[in-house]
Amino acid sequence: MPTTQEHANAGWFTTTHWSVVLAAGDSSAPGRSKALEKVCETYWYPLYAFIRRQQRSPEDAEDLTQEFFAWLLESKHIGLADRDCGKFRSFLLVRLKHFLCDQAKKARAQKRGGGEPVLSLDVKLAEEHYQLELATDETPEKVFDRSWALAIMKQTVSRLREEYIGAGRGELFEELKRFQTGAEAPSYAETAARLSLSESAVKSAIWRLRQRHRELLREEIGRTVANPADVNEEIRYLISILGG
Repeated sequence: MPTTQEHANAGWFTTTHWSVVLAAGDSSAPGRSKALEKVCETYWYPLYAFIRRQQRSPEDAEDLTQEFFAWLLESKHIGLADRDCGKFRSFLLVRLKHFLCDQAKKARAQKRGGGEPVLSLDVKLAEEHYQLELATDETPEKVFDRSWALAIMKQTVSRLREEYIGAGRGELFEELKRFQTGAEAPSYAETAARLSLSESAVKSAIWRLRQRHRELLREEIGRTVANPADVNEEIRYLISILGG
C-alpha cells in the first residue's frame, strides 16, 4: 500500500511548473498561455533583478522582462523544453540569457505584442527591493537565486494565509505569523490574551502553522524541480542562499 509520503509526492507533481511549461509548448493545449502567465507572475522579479544587474535602467528592465515573457509564450523553443534538464529556475535563467543575447544583437524598434504588456508588473515595488540588493557585490546569478528563494517563500506564505482565511481563521494567522518572521515576537501570554486562548493552545497552534508551512514549502519547491528526489537538495540550497 502506498505510504502517506508517496501520496504526497504524487500530488506535488500533478501540477508542476514543468508540466505547465510543457503544456505551453503544445499549441493545442487549452489555457496554455494563461497557465504559463500565472507561473511567470509568481517568479518574474528574479528575472527583473537579473536584468537590472546587466547595467539596465528600471525602464529597460521592465520592458525586457515583459518582452522576455512575450517571447517565451510565442517562441517555439519552449516546445523543446525537457523537464529532465533539472530545475525550473535554471530553465528560466538560461532562456533569459539567450533572449538577452539575441536582443543585444538587434535594435528594438518596438515592444513585442504590439506594445501590450504580457504581465502586470509592480515595478515600483520591485525597484524598491532591488535598491536594497545593491549593497552586495554578488554575481547576478547569485542575486537571481536569492530573489527566487524569496519568491518561493512569499508564494508559500501567501498560500498558507489563504488556507487560514478559507477556514475562517484569518485572525489566528495574523497573530501566529509574528512567530514566523524572525523578528521579535510577542509573548505567548500576550497572544493568548488577544485570541482568548490558553498559552498551551497558542503553542499548539504555532506548531501546526509551522508544520503546515513546511509542507507547503516542500510542495512549492516540488513544483520547480523535475524529480521528487531533488526537493531536499533544493530546499537546502535555497535556505543557504537566504542565510548567506
